[in-house]
Amino acid sequence: MTALVVFFMCWSLFQKHCGAKVLQLLRPCQKCFLKSWPWLKWLLCVVLLGGLVTWLVLDTSRNPEQLVSFAGFCFLVLFLFACSKHHSAVSWRAVFWGLGLEFLLGLFILRTTPGIQAFQWLGDQIQFFLSYTTAGSTFVFGNTLVEEVFAFQTLPIVVFFSCVMSILYYLGIMQWLILKISWVLQVSMGTTPTETLSVAGNIFVGQTESPLLIRPYLADMTNSEIHAVITGGFSTIAGSVLGAYISFGIDAASLIAASVMAAPCALAMSKLVYPEVEESKFKGKENIRLSCGEERNILEAASNGAAASVGLVANIAANLIAFLAVLEFINAALRWLGEMVDIEGLSFQERAESIATFALCGFANFSSIGIMLGGLTSLVPQRKSDCASVVLRALLTGICVSMLNACLAGLLHVPTEVSDCTTFLRNTNFSSTSYAMYTCCKQLFASSVLGENGTLSFTGSWAGVEDSVLCLVQCCGHYNHTACAG
Repeated sequence: MTALVVFFMCWSLFQKHCGAKVLQLLRPCQKCFLKSWPWLKWLLCVVLLGGLVTWLVLDTSRNPEQLVSFAGFCFLVLFLFACSKHHSAVSWRAVFWGLGLEFLLGLFILRTTPGIQAFQWLGDQIQFFLSYTTAGSTFVFGNTLVEEVFAFQTLPIVVFFSCVMSILYYLGIMQWLILKISWVLQVSMGTTPTETLSVAGNIFVGQTESPLLIRPYLADMTNSEIHAVITGGFSTIAGSVLGAYISFGIDAASLIAASVMAAPCALAMSKLVYPEVEESKFKGKENIRLSCGEERNILEAASNGAAASVGLVANIAANLIAFLAVLEFINAALRWLGEMVDIEGLSFQERAESIATFALCGFANFSSIGIMLGGLTSLVPQRKSDCASVVLRALLTGICVSMLNACLAGLLHVPTEVSDCTTFLRNTNFSSTSYAMYTCCKQLFASSVLGENGTLSFTGSWAGVEDSVLCLVQCCGHYNHTACAG
């Protein structure tokens, strides 16, 4: 992360002092490249396609079930093309570059050691930072409620994170970061600066906050650009919700990866479903100014950020009650069906946990239509009919973007095999879940034996292990099992 910041700072200085001279020197090379590009791009396509096919054959030979995810990925792209508003006007550069960037990000994050370590480190730092919420929640609710009641442990994190995001936005830090990410997407995909900035902003802020970044330009945007803005809002989650999901025990690294990967995919699929057929006023325009918050000082920014999260906290609590109850019913039904065909422990948490993390990392639901339309029409009332005309297509695109992310996770995710579960659970951090943790907790549940007099004992590799009861308690905090009843 430090290297990236240093790179962008050096690049800005280089552009300011030497950019024009270097461009003048490279002009002959540019002319030669543009002259050769018509046949060079086809050669590049053949090489990339051959490389992808070779990789798929070699990689899926060990795990053939990954081909199911790949088939789902291809089906979703073809389905969205079938739903395209203007089939002949699709910018395939934007589509293939967007999907390519998503694939490369997923490959780096899920398969390479530096990527895994970097995002795991980033997730750990966010978890550590969010732990400071305890200072405020214990003062308001008291130690007993915060330690024993789940709602008082996790939901205050939403308030804290929303407050911090508001402060970062007021200081201009978020705008700087969004500008750098949008530059990469704009240069590679050929999209306009306004739509790219909004989609890049959705990595960090919510569906109603992101359009504020480009508020002065919304009135003059084309329908395709508005569709991209709405799709970006439906395809990602807000920073405050990210903090809440992490507090629920979901793997922080996977959530961050899903939010980052969704940005190029959302932009690509938006241009596939609603291609540009109008002349954009912002095409080729480089100096787009980001609007700042209306707060006068940092304290007002912090207060506004905290107050804005109150409705979100209530919404999260209601949905959490409903969806956990439904999930438990599904798990019970799967266990019952599994026992009928001699499959023990069948549940929704195998490989599905990683896929579901990516699939659910978005705001694509019918209630979000009202939120998005309300937010956009308050900013540009004269474009109300245009927003309403594209919002259903954007909702469908946002749903498919989340599913594409999930398919890519299923294609690239390789479960980590744990050789010694006793050592793993005794040394692991139970603040978030993982497939390895689930496997080892499942082994621990199977090793636990409740005696007639109510005493708990363990068999197999867990027999005589000093921390076995503590590990069982921690596992029961994340997974339901009959061993937890004792």
